[in-house]
Amino acid sequence: MAKKKSDSQSDKGLEGIESALTRSEQFIEDNQKILTYVLTGVIIVVLAIIGGNRYFFKPKNAEASASMYMAERYFEIDSFSRALNGYGTYPGFLEIIDDYGITKSAKLAKYYSGICYNQLGQYEEAINYLGKFKTNDLLIGAAKYSSLGDAYVEIQDYSNAISSYNKGIKKFSNSFSGPILLKKLGIVYEETGDLSQALATYKEIESKYPESPEGREIKKYIGRVEAKMAQ
Repeated sequence: MAKKKSDSQSDKGLEGIESALTRSEQFIEDNQKILTYVLTGVIIVVLAIIGGNRYFFKPKNAEASASMYMAERYFEIDSFSRALNGYGTYPGFLEIIDDYGITKSAKLAKYYSGICYNQLGQYEEAINYLGKFKTNDLLIGAAKYSSLGDAYVEIQDYSNAISSYNKGIKKFSNSFSGPILLKKLGIVYEETGDLSQALATYKEIESKYPESPEGREIKKYIGRVEAKMAQ
């Protein structure tokens, strides 16, 4: 009896599968033209992406990289005005951004431009360009937020300076940049009178990065804050 019941359930299951398959086949048959157009459209898009990458984006990236070579060299020797604005026939970072806006080089040029403006004392422009630059690179990301915080400090926007340093610490902290960002953050807290946060920040350097240059001298900063708190 149980075997017959089991057989009956199996038959019903098979009937259900066959029915579903029949409905699917009918749907495909009824909508064959639409499905063909959709599939053709997908293929065209994929081919366009592949072709665009091979025949447009790659050559454009290579051209932008070659054009930015001298700007990077000027940047390395601290010739920030020439790096930013170009010199003679050599384009600067600003021209690279305008001419090659969709390339990796142009995106990196926004970072370089922000650093150049910072060094030239044009802090609002530095904030503008650094704010536009996005990266997942650990070192460059930390440098971006370090410079962004510095620019905010220069215009006495301490709230955004603290926010920038904290973002750098949270997203890009490493054994090199971590203690640098923390020290800058602690100094801003100390200068704005938030001594408890300054002390906590300095002690974080002491506990996490004792062998770093910042860690080896942090006791005097801790002592200074503790003396202020005791007054």
